Amino acid sequence: MIGENNEQLGVMNTDEARKMAEDAGVDLVMIAPNAAPPVCRLIDYGKFRYEQTRKEKEARKKQKVIEIKEIRMSPNIDTNDLNTKIAAARKFLSKGDRVKITLRFRGREMAHMNNSRYILDDIAEALSDVATVEKAPKVEGRTLTMFLTEKR
Repeated sequence: MIGENNEQLGVMNTDEARKMAEDAGVDLVMIAPNAAPPVCRLIDYGKFRYEQTRKEKEARKKQKVIEIKEIRMSPNIDTNDLNTKIAAARKFLSKGDRVKITLRFRGREMAHMNNSRYILDDIAEALSDVATVEKAPKVEGRTLTMFLTEKR
């Protein structure tokens, strides 16, 4: 049994512990039920739960959620449009997000899929100062996909 101020009260039976908690106006909470003998503590359970939820909330605030931002383009993209997409990817990476770059093929473009791989290579090279290639360009159906992450 542990008291309100973390002092050891020793081993006692349940009825004694309940009476002690009732006299002090607090709750009797079982901290370690699997121990031999089980460890109980005298605490204000409502206050204890409140403190616990506050600590969890504070821990969640400090976590950074990494999102995946996608940039889509077609294989016949012009250089200025490509530079705009690279700037957007750079912005996403600076915020700490992962970037998925997708090259979508339609109709006859499918026949020249391998000839368009250089576009993704150019993007990776242009962003090499801030990003690393997490997954190399890979064909998935009608798309060519590559993942980039921020350099650490």
